[in-house]
Amino acid sequence: MPATIRDIKNRTGLSLATISKYLNGGNVLPKNRELIEEAIEALHYEVNEIARGLVTNQTKLVGVMVYDIESFFTGSMLHYIGNELRKHGYGVLICDSYNREDVEEESLRFLLNRKVDGILILPVSLSGRFVHPAREAGVPVVLIDRAFKDDEYDFVGIDNHIAAYRAVNILIENNHKRIAVMASDVEYSGIERLQGYLHAMHGAGLETPACYQKLGRHSFEMGYESMKELMALEEPPTGVFMGNYETTLGGIMAANELGMSWPEDISIIGFDDLIVSKVVRPKIWMAVQPMEAICTRAVEILLQNMECRDKGLPVKINFSARIQEGKSIRRLEEEG
Repeated sequence: MPATIRDIKNRTGLSLATISKYLNGGNVLPKNRELIEEAIEALHYEVNEIARGLVTNQTKLVGVMVYDIESFFTGSMLHYIGNELRKHGYGVLICDSYNREDVEEESLRFLLNRKVDGILILPVSLSGRFVHPAREAGVPVVLIDRAFKDDEYDFVGIDNHIAAYRAVNILIENNHKRIAVMASDVEYSGIERLQGYLHAMHGAGLETPACYQKLGRHSFEMGYESMKELMALEEPPTGVFMGNYETTLGGIMAANELGMSWPEDISIIGFDDLIVSKVVRPKIWMAVQPMEAICTRAVEILLQNMECRDKGLPVKINFSARIQEGKSIRRLEEEG
């Protein structure tokens, strides 16, 4: 039978009030703390977190909602988030939204019903409407990677527009003029990266025909089909910017199946270096997010908000993505 708080009382001779105060994080005399800790170890006592939560109004649980748990990107982000929360003594409840807004709404209600202390969200929706119940319940929320178009919440990510702009300019600086893009037109980060592509192209006076803009939800399938369609054009692009990790993988797979080599047949630059650079040769140019730093900062903000719920205006933190050099871009001869 598991040890109880009364077993600790019998072993130490201390009152239930003193022991309860210690277990709930209160200050007790050093000699009493030593007695209690010795008893806990000897009796193999385990704290009933549910019962403690009723007393402290804290469950020591943080909800994490991701748009698609199958994504390599979200899997890596969950790793960093979970590790950082563990350092602070918090457990994690993970909800997969399956890239569906209706499921996202259900997941939020599920987490609120479980009385989580805070919520981290990698959202599907461009609208913050579904998060309003958390705000009304006083549960802190921090967005990661994707913000909302119509509502302000604490956010940590990168400046996607600038990252894409810099990535596309690598191709432009190597004299590429026919440059295609694979990007999402339904997700916050993809929309921002598409705008970065257009900014770079228009700034260089280059055309952006619709057939060079492969749009849809970021996915392996989208990257795979887009690369095949681009290469089937009568005048295919000489360079391609792939808007996230899954599209990059799909694009690479399609290029391999078509028997194409980079940079000889096509110049490419991708997004998010998770494992590609370790297994694909020649090495691919990449725009790389500081994923661990993003997650660490997001957890810090959430913990601060959980400590002090009467906070000011939402904060928006954009880290810089770095451009990782590779050998997947060929310099073309200048025309004329």
